Amino acid sequence: MEKKTLRIIFFTTLICTSILLTSCVKLKAKPKDSEDVNESTKSKLVETKPNATATILAAGDVMFHSPQIRGAYDETTGTYDFKENFKYIKKYVDSADLALANFETTTAGEERGFQGYPNFNSPEESIEALKDSGFDILSTANNHTLDQGKDGLLKTIDTIKKYDLKNVGTYKEPEQHILIEKVNDIDIGILSYTYGCNGMEHTLTDEELKYMVNIIDEDKIKNDIYKIKEKGADLVIMFIHWGNEYEMEPNEEQIELGKKMTEWGVDIVFGSHPHVIQKSEIIQSNGEDKFIIYSLGNFLSNQRRESINNKYTEDGVMVNIEVEKDFSNNKTIIKNVEYIPTWVNKYIESGKPKYEILPVEDFIDTEVFNQETLLKMKESYKNTMNKMGQQQ
Repeated sequence: MEKKTLRIIFFTTLICTSILLTSCVKLKAKPKDSEDVNESTKSKLVETKPNATATILAAGDVMFHSPQIRGAYDETTGTYDFKENFKYIKKYVDSADLALANFETTTAGEERGFQGYPNFNSPEESIEALKDSGFDILSTANNHTLDQGKDGLLKTIDTIKKYDLKNVGTYKEPEQHILIEKVNDIDIGILSYTYGCNGMEHTLTDEELKYMVNIIDEDKIKNDIYKIKEKGADLVIMFIHWGNEYEMEPNEEQIELGKKMTEWGVDIVFGSHPHVIQKSEIIQSNGEDKFIIYSLGNFLSNQRRESINNKYTEDGVMVNIEVEKDFSNNKTIIKNVEYIPTWVNKYIESGKPKYEILPVEDFIDTEVFNQETLLKMKESYKNTMNKMGQQQ
């Protein structure tokens, strides 16, 4: 009995020891506590940056003819004020992340005499008003770039800088012709070219002309697009002065060059010069959507039915484009396009001509203006939206 009892005690002890040892192994094999697991998981996760978006707004030809200059002059102070011209569109321009327009004049100084067509020279307050409206970039490559010669070109660039804006298309130094703006973490490259300068190219030497004014040349355009993309542009905008004045449709050269530029890497083309609105379109290039508007029309001018017998020169359109960058693949795409038709209203106050750019949709269903003016606005709105492919 004693031996049997001892055997039972031995085996019982052995079983308990085995259970205890097994339990110890299991305790050692338990997973780390939740904090350790989270830290380990975090170290393996690659942080994904959320997509970035930006809005880009473009307006067409900004011109200051002699009646506009007279209308902005204050005899009591001896100064000019053009801010009233832009008061109704300011909310649209100011709300965009990046706003551009074609500045089709010069600011060569009062000593040269302020004047309109054919050799434009505007008060610097014209640029002050554009800054006040919310514009960021002015395209200065157009056929009036050299209206006041080399000195006028240089002073215009200086005035733009004075009011804390930037310009593209004309330059003081050779290395300045690539502009990339970082907007909401999206690097936006901006280029600008013109078909010519009304025969005033002779005011520059051949060497100066090569870098001071971007004249349309396919090889140069192609190389500049490659350069701006090499420097990191996620998206490329082209502001180009081309086409035929007062023609409602783009010519073959515009269509052909527009297609080529998108194939070379341009994402958005803003056209100017015809002084009337031409069509816009989304085209597929290299498997991506690209946007072209062949002419934005006149944003501000004295060109109108009573001065040149052309009602369409009173029409303009602001194009507001939303773009989006996906940081997972570094692709930036056009997400949305919005059209804001404008019409230049002219009236007489205290014997002086006054001008205001009206965002038409804000006024056509109101009683702010008389019936004649409302009819003109409605006609303008219909024409513009039809050109944009938005049937009314």
